[in-house]
Amino acid sequence: MAYQQNRQITMSEHYSVDQDLKEAEAMAGGLERYLEGSQLYGSAGGGGIFGSGSLPALTIGALLLRLRRLEALRGRLTDAQQSRLDAAAELHARVRREHRVRYTDRLRYEANSRLDAMRTFFQEAAEKPTAAFSIYRPELLRRTIVQEILSALAALEAETDDIATKARRIDAQLRGVASQPCPFLWDAVLEPVYPREAFWWLYHKPRE
Repeated sequence: MAYQQNRQITMSEHYSVDQDLKEAEAMAGGLERYLEGSQLYGSAGGGGIFGSGSLPALTIGALLLRLRRLEALRGRLTDAQQSRLDAAAELHARVRREHRVRYTDRLRYEANSRLDAMRTFFQEAAEKPTAAFSIYRPELLRRTIVQEILSALAALEAETDDIATKARRIDAQLRGVASQPCPFLWDAVLEPVYPREAFWWLYHKPRE
């Protein structure tokens, strides 16, 4: 899974609308099958649970990440790309509507799993503070996807208090490690999608 995580981080550092759209389409297309299974990480292209070829692993949070930022960047899309985005968004909405309980449960599972995974970063940063900067970038994706999940759960009027509380505790630790303000850490094209107040971790880093 490390390769897939690192590849997704790279895509955010060097953002491509076309690649994001391709991945969103593949994830939306595999969403219904994904919800029928029990694995957190599914296949977006039929190549096993961790994705296929250049495609990252499928989770609902990963799909939400792409759909929201593509919508926010709609003005950069061609008419054909906008039509493809609309089709992917409509497919996602249909699956969410038809499998609402399973969809919501999987979102909650994913948020908790991603927050729990961040504890390894804190442990490694505590053991070797000078290495914190070099291992920080995967946490940007984890925490950002959790934020997308919290927004999605709120829109579904689902309970979020436990996840929000857990996220605040993680953020308190994260602020202690990533204490240095810095310019936006992903591709500048994405900066309008992620305002500093709501996505503060994208504007802070550990001291080198």
